[in-house]
Amino acid sequence: MTHKYDAIVIGTGQAGPSLAQRLTTEGMQTAIIERKLFGGTCVNVGCIPTKTLVASARSAYMARRAEEFGVTLSGPVTVDMERVKARKDAVVRESNEGVANWLKNMKNLTVYKGHGRFEDPHTVRVNDELLKADQIFIDVGARAFIPDMPDLDALDYLTNSTMMDVDFLPEHLLVVGGGYIGLEFAQMYRRFGSRVSIIQRAGRLIPRDDEDVSAAVKEILENEGIEVHLNATCITVEKVADRVVAGLDCESGPRKVAGSHLLLAVGRRPNTDDLGLDKAGIETDSRGLIQVDDQLRTNVPGIWALGEVNGRGAFTHTAYNDYEIVAANLFDNDPRRVTDRILCYGLYIDPPLGRAGMTEGQVRQSGRKALIGKMMMSRVGRARERSETQGFMKILIDAETEKILGAAILGIGGDEIVHSLLDVMYADAPYTVIQRAVHIHPTVTELIPTMLGNLKPLTKTSS
Repeated sequence: MTHKYDAIVIGTGQAGPSLAQRLTTEGMQTAIIERKLFGGTCVNVGCIPTKTLVASARSAYMARRAEEFGVTLSGPVTVDMERVKARKDAVVRESNEGVANWLKNMKNLTVYKGHGRFEDPHTVRVNDELLKADQIFIDVGARAFIPDMPDLDALDYLTNSTMMDVDFLPEHLLVVGGGYIGLEFAQMYRRFGSRVSIIQRAGRLIPRDDEDVSAAVKEILENEGIEVHLNATCITVEKVADRVVAGLDCESGPRKVAGSHLLLAVGRRPNTDDLGLDKAGIETDSRGLIQVDDQLRTNVPGIWALGEVNGRGAFTHTAYNDYEIVAANLFDNDPRRVTDRILCYGLYIDPPLGRAGMTEGQVRQSGRKALIGKMMMSRVGRARERSETQGFMKILIDAETEKILGAAILGIGGDEIVHSLLDVMYADAPYTVIQRAVHIHPTVTELIPTMLGNLKPLTKTSS
């Protein structure tokens, strides 16, 4: 059976449902397709569940530190992992069902449950039905990348998705990957009570960030008893009795670490390998990411790609901004572009990292004259009051224009505080605007003007 629509949206991640609402509000008869979970990665196996688990882990961590604050608890702190999972599931269920009900009750929208595949540039097959439209929007997201490791198939390894089903405490969790996903799970499960080992191929954690940030994050994790193994140049895994044994080198020595469970957190791959993109003539790169222009149009007229699948941002907030860009261009006569946005993201270990704009390394590589400010969180009264003095704040300024180039806030509230700088960057205002602002005391943000009042020239080599 064939059905004709004005528009088709494939996928219900962060961009898809909002786009469907805008399309239908404009009077367009629209179909939306979801093969598995309404809400996509963020709602079901990403941001919402992981940050819910982070909150439970922080509660256990602070309970163990109660004596530092003059609070006495009776008996040892224990964690009921079944109740932790149940709490997470309840939060996810509310969001998932909210998205599903929103879509199913949306006027001018037809919801299809199944896997959508292109038959041609204007036709998508779902189950036994053909859907046709002049405008098609792809929002299918990505999934955990599974590396090609010998003997991996013989192991019951975990990914960020299958970790959502864990309702027990792993005795010793091996985390392969020192990126954002791996680090968040590592600290989380250490705080729940597991022994945790991180195995990282590179010479430092989160290598896309500056070296001082990587070093501080490593120190934070090691202070909590997490083992960090860097320069694991040739990672192998095998099952030995009831243990998972990871080899860290293939030639240089017998470095090995044995654990009870294995979590693979080594990257993501786009869900484009079974979409029939070849039948539609849609171009992808070597990793399977759909190629788009600055307004998210593919090479095929009438087809757009939004969210993680286009490689222009691997975050929930960039996916939603993709929707805003497409809607603005289609309906508002507002030529918004991907290059309008400033890179920003957070690492949700505790304390968190908030990042905006360029790193110090990128500023150095640019060759421009720059100023740098840095302040340790131990100097911040709010951090001392809460006994959370790990980390630092850092900001980069263009010496000639006085514009903010980038910032890293690693410390208490860093994921929120960084927005005070990000908004000034979007306003294209000089740093003096925030330097001269009067902030509330006592807060962490009040020290940003102080930091900006002590800028120094950025030298050619890092200190």
